[in-house]
Amino acid sequence: MSNEINPMAFFQEPSVADLRLLACPGAEELTALIDKHLVEWAKSAGVEKESFIIPCECPRFQSGDAKGLVKESVRGDDIFIVVDPGNYSVTYNLFGYENHLSPDDHFANLKRLIQAVAGKAHRVSVIMPSLYGGRQHRRVVRESLDCAVALQELQTMGVRNIITFDAHDPRVQNAVPLLSFDNAMPTYQVLKSLLKKNPEISFDKEKFIVVSPDEGAMSRNMYFSSVLGCNLGMFYKRRDYTRVVNGRNPIVAHEYLGESVEDKTVFIADDIIASGESMLEVAGNLKKRGAKRIIANATFPLFTSGLAKFDQAVADGMLDYVVGTNLTYRMPDLLTRDWYVDVDVSKYAAYFVVALNHDMSVSSIIDPIQKIEALLAKRS
Repeated sequence: MSNEINPMAFFQEPSVADLRLLACPGAEELTALIDKHLVEWAKSAGVEKESFIIPCECPRFQSGDAKGLVKESVRGDDIFIVVDPGNYSVTYNLFGYENHLSPDDHFANLKRLIQAVAGKAHRVSVIMPSLYGGRQHRRVVRESLDCAVALQELQTMGVRNIITFDAHDPRVQNAVPLLSFDNAMPTYQVLKSLLKKNPEISFDKEKFIVVSPDEGAMSRNMYFSSVLGCNLGMFYKRRDYTRVVNGRNPIVAHEYLGESVEDKTVFIADDIIASGESMLEVAGNLKKRGAKRIIANATFPLFTSGLAKFDQAVADGMLDYVVGTNLTYRMPDLLTRDWYVDVDVSKYAAYFVVALNHDMSVSSIIDPIQKIEALLAKRS
């Protein structure tokens, strides 16, 4: 079989088993978008399929106990379960109170659905765009290693493949060296959406620079600067290690290392925007240094402290755009903001589903350099 991925004809080639999707509670939107691409590709191959999604749910008793329920046969199927650990909008009734699902609850629901198909499905793969426990990826003192233990638990339950995006630290896969673990970066999708929002943006190194907000985000920013052919700067964070606030050591200051940003468009890429304080502080620092335009990019736009600070930053001219993806739940108000660019990554995820369902190499999907070069060539 050729390693070239031709999704529109994948039904004409032998697959591992019949492809089916399961959506954990809270992941229905992304699963439906992935399913839409699969249905279109199947139709182009002459296969009429209404949907690849199998109905499922995780109902709860009033005491809070729950169970996983899959409503169709999965025997012999190649199952892909989609989960969004960051979707805080899902609620359930607990002793008369409305309770919001936490990442722990979402991970528990994932395990429930795995149990429901265990021993019946041919193979189980998990699409977890935002890794559960991914921010607690290393041990400094007497701390838990949540993400590593979670991955080991999934491996023990028989999961064969993990597909994630922009992992906080992809080295967590070292905890499960025998498990297939693919970490993808939506670089091409981000650049394509940004240019659609503002076609006038120039990536000339005299006009454009990529800046890493901290040392931990250097690898993703180095990739952006490399494919765009522009220069790279960075900030490093000075923290107060004598205190812990909201689970982390507070940042004392951001120090900049790099060439001048005066009169340039500055692109800042990170994996998440949580409260957004670090991103806004970095943007303010760059604006004081004479940056003409500032574009922030975060794969997971959480905005845990709301949007007011970002609205004010845009109004004050400190920030131009925030580019995020639909790989996690976004608050409805965010999608109404003109300064927010929402990137649809569902087609990218669907490519992984097709490739794995046919045991094909995903290396060409993970490194989209040719697609990025073609995108940039159209503008030259």
